[in-house]
Amino acid sequence: MVKITRLNDTVLVVNSDMIEFLEATPDTIVTLTTGRKVVAKESVDELIDKVVEYKRRCLRLEPDVKSR
Repeated sequence: MVKITRLNDTVLVVNSDMIEFLEATPDTIVTLTTGRKVVAKESVDELIDKVVEYKRRCLRLEPDVKSR
């Protein structure tokens, strides 16, 4: 899941697997596989970095949460 900031400063958490493509027109438009579009404050490159970091965290072998 990645956080996307809308133009009105509200934060939307999106399943990164649902992102179909990103457009810079000059605003960043995130198109989801459902067809829904979200206009984001972040640049295309920033959103790509967020998705890559999320995927890295998911694929890491050691867990973030330590057991009690």
